[in-house]
Order: sequence, then C-alpha cells, then structure tokens
Amino acid sequence: MSSAEHLAAIDLLRSREFPAEHGRSERGSQGPGYHVAELLTSDTFWEDDGTRWEATEEQYEAERDALAVLLADRWGPPQRFSLAGLFERVVAADFGGTDREGDAEEIAEPWAHLSSCTPDLHLWRVDGRWIALGVAQADKELPFQLLAVVTETDPP
Repeated sequence: MSSAEHLAAIDLLRSREFPAEHGRSERGSQGPGYHVAELLTSDTFWEDDGTRWEATEEQYEAERDALAVLLADRWGPPQRFSLAGLFERVVAADFGGTDREGDAEEIAEPWAHLSSCTPDLHLWRVDGRWIALGVAQADKELPFQLLAVVTETDPP
C-alpha cells in the first residue's frame, strides 16, 4: 500500500461514524469511539534467526515515520506518546488493581489493546478526535503491523 493509500485510509476513518459494538472492519477493528486500521502487516517470524525480524522492525518504523511526516504537514508535529506505563496499569487492572482513589481502574479501548502490542504512538488531536500511528507486534513470532487509529476517547 502506498503513502497516498495510507492517507486515504486515515481520511476515510476520520469521516466515519463510530459503531455501537466492538468488531472487525474491512481494515481492522472498531468499536464505540474508535477505529483501528491495519495499514501494513508483515509475515510471521516463526523460523527467523532474528535477522529478518530486525530488518522488518526497521522497515515498519520507517514507514510510520514517513507517514508521520506527511500528517505533520497537515496538522503539525505529533506528540510522542509512550504506552509502557499504560500497559502496566492494564495488567494491574486485570489482577484487581485500583486507581489513585481506590476504585477499580478500567482502561478504555482502543488504548487498552494498543498498550499490549504498541510501545508508543505518534499522536495528533484534530477536529475533536485523536489520530495515532504506531507499529504493533503482539509477540516476537507474530507479524508487525503499521496501525492508524482514530478515536474520540482521550488517552488515559
């Protein structure tokens, strides 16, 4: 998929209403308040010695950065948003963790899922919605994905 096709996919997500239920779309996943598009997906790494994994990670980060430059021309420079601390909060919540007030913490989607597979995001706030780009990988043997996210839910 070309940069122009990535931009068109992001524009399409920005123009769509959010669905009432969580589910799959033709490009990825969606739910109340969010769309996630899988712009690129690599092969798996089951038989890799690490060489192909490293090259693919570099390629996907370069794809994300190139697309971020195009989006920065539209909306200005992105914020870099680390999801590491959020992932710790999600794991703690899964095991009965609480927030600062002692209440059970619930992390909204798409943030909870993104924190499990994406170390950080390039993030913009545009027309009342958040637009994010990230490189995801759920596990070392699984494919990399270049993700575009559109959500009305503020980052936690």
